[in-house]
Amino acid sequence: MSFAPIRIATRASRLAMWQAEHVRELLKSAAPERAVEIVPLSTIGDRDKTEPLTQLGGDSGTGIFTREIQAALIDGRADVAVHSLKDLPTEQVEGLILAAVPQRGAMFDVLVLPEGRGQKAEGKSDPDLLPSAFRVLPSAARIGSGSPRRRAQLLHHRPDLLFVEARGNVETRLRKLDEGQFDALVLAEAGLTRLELAGRISAPLRPPFMLPAVGQGALGIECRSDDESTREALARLTDRATLHAVLAERTVLSTMRAGCHAPLGVWTRPEGDSLRLTAVVLSLDGVQRFESERLATVGSDADAVALGNAVAEDLLTQGAAALLTS
Repeated sequence: MSFAPIRIATRASRLAMWQAEHVRELLKSAAPERAVEIVPLSTIGDRDKTEPLTQLGGDSGTGIFTREIQAALIDGRADVAVHSLKDLPTEQVEGLILAAVPQRGAMFDVLVLPEGRGQKAEGKSDPDLLPSAFRVLPSAARIGSGSPRRRAQLLHHRPDLLFVEARGNVETRLRKLDEGQFDALVLAEAGLTRLELAGRISAPLRPPFMLPAVGQGALGIECRSDDESTREALARLTDRATLHAVLAERTVLSTMRAGCHAPLGVWTRPEGDSLRLTAVVLSLDGVQRFESERLATVGSDADAVALGNAVAEDLLTQGAAALLTS
């Protein structure tokens, strides 16, 4: 039996193309009977490089990197969409399904200093890592980041810091840093690693000081819900441990009715047969901070959703919802 090629829709940035190529290689191994093609597309988040992400596309910037990729699935220009899962809204688009979540990459953020002036923090994992890394930053240092989550958590520890919108792809932001537009950048470790730029990392930013975004480091692969053959092929790519972790995280986001750019961080990690989920919600200035943590046995998707619900409900009981609407 012959199959039509699987067409993968993706953003055209170097990082997005790496992700699509990665999924193509996974499919070639898991479903060798299917040929795979890549269809690069442009999104509003790629075309508009000046507006803050939180002001693009309405609804606090939700879906600015995914809507046009999803449209290509719906109108038949592509069969599969590959997203950075942290950019994918939790509200499911009618006619589409999250069909696969492969094994997660690095989930944390990192501090990047200008080329030639970086001070590495390699090999350190003690609880004092974040303050140690930040001692090299002057008072009122300019940090390149447009993420409310990153800003709020850093301000919680260093209220003197100033933040400058950092738009553009990873390479563009690194160039702006080296040109002196920022004193430091905060970026996702996974992106730098996938682009073979891990040498630019000055220090990892780890919990409890900095919790990552929901789904950070993971890929989300969508297809049409009625495309049974593609769904069957994609199902072979899912890593169950990653799926359960991100399901719990995304449930926190959806239960709290928060968007992808909310000042909300999560940290999910396995402990034996159980999963521990920590979530924080902060005010934009970093002054107020709510935290919740739960440990639960997670053996199914439903267990993962229940864990996320428990953490979200605890945060709501504490009053964290007020910080998501302020």
